[in-house]
Amino acid sequence: MAVVVQSSRGWVLDACSLIDQEYSRCIRWRDNQKSHIKCHFKRQCFQISKSHDSVKATATVDGGNSDMQQKTNKVAKKRKRKHSQLNQGEVDSQIFHEKIRSVIVEETKSLVDSARSLGHLNGGTDTVKELLPFQACSLAALCEMAKELPLVDEEEQECVQSLVAEFGCTSHVDLFSRVTENKADWATAVTLMGEEYVIPPHTAFLLSDFKRIQPLVNYGRKFDLIVMDPPWENKSVKRSRRYSSLPSSQLKRLPIPLLASTNCLVVTWVTNRPSHLRFVRDELFPHWGIEVVAEWFWVKVTTSGQFVFPLDSQHKKPYEVLVLGRYRSSADDSISSSKTSEVPVEDSRLIVSVPSALHSQKPSLSVIIRITWLHMSGLLGPAGSLDSVKPLPPCSPL
Repeated sequence: MAVVVQSSRGWVLDACSLIDQEYSRCIRWRDNQKSHIKCHFKRQCFQISKSHDSVKATATVDGGNSDMQQKTNKVAKKRKRKHSQLNQGEVDSQIFHEKIRSVIVEETKSLVDSARSLGHLNGGTDTVKELLPFQACSLAALCEMAKELPLVDEEEQECVQSLVAEFGCTSHVDLFSRVTENKADWATAVTLMGEEYVIPPHTAFLLSDFKRIQPLVNYGRKFDLIVMDPPWENKSVKRSRRYSSLPSSQLKRLPIPLLASTNCLVVTWVTNRPSHLRFVRDELFPHWGIEVVAEWFWVKVTTSGQFVFPLDSQHKKPYEVLVLGRYRSSADDSISSSKTSEVPVEDSRLIVSVPSALHSQKPSLSVIIRITWLHMSGLLGPAGSLDSVKPLPPCSPL
């Protein structure tokens, strides 16, 4: 079950099952031959069984208390802080943390307890031991390659192409300057530039540097949901060199108003730095004509329901923030029916799940947004019930 618990407080997700839902039926093309396969994500990527920190601290949600218990192992030598005083950024972070701490503690406890009553988050792990996938992502390397390619004349070529041509051929695919569509009812496994990728059914994608997003604009589609996970600048990214970061101001160049439908829900993953949160709320969203409607929190736990980091750690927190907003174009203000048709978004919801061992992999939000829409529209039963789903009306492509 991908959604383990749904309540007024939020959701508990089985992130691995959530991914597998899209790939239970796949078509593979190799040497112009078609075969049917079933794909699944390596579950050992979601076997985070112990919390971790630089001082090896563990944190658990206490079944009897609403607060957090922390057990810190003694270490022979602790790294001393050069400066005893916190800088302004650290002070702001502490203020924000204290503001939301009680919500994180109380709501996480409630959701984890509900999941445990259903047999989840009980510390169980798979007995099969396999090596984790190599951390270097081929897709990320392709995105870096896109930055170096010369610009093309967009007026002289089609803006969209089919993923698979006759007999499964993919040699025609231009990954970097056209929108690629997979119109198949099944996920499709294809070889692109020497690597095999599995593309979900009924999807379209553009692999490009964000400054070359015009083919997506020319594609002509408007989207009801836009999710962004920007490569925010921070010290951890600079040290790890896993990917290139982007100055916050550059995000304003994304043509969100040209891609968003009326009342489009725009969701942005944000680091826990208050400066990034302020930028999204006070600069980025207003620049696009987006009204902030809610903040959600992704709480990362182990397979036994512990926070992956101590809640009050000064270095890393066991949660990340999502800022949700509604696109309000000037034309929408004159349409009285536009606001009445939108689905309300509740504030301070929690998404609880075991995170992936792969760096920066976020849980899918599509099923959560879909369930929220169904519940608010009266097509889904009471909160917590996922069995009384009424027929779903057609929805726009996301």
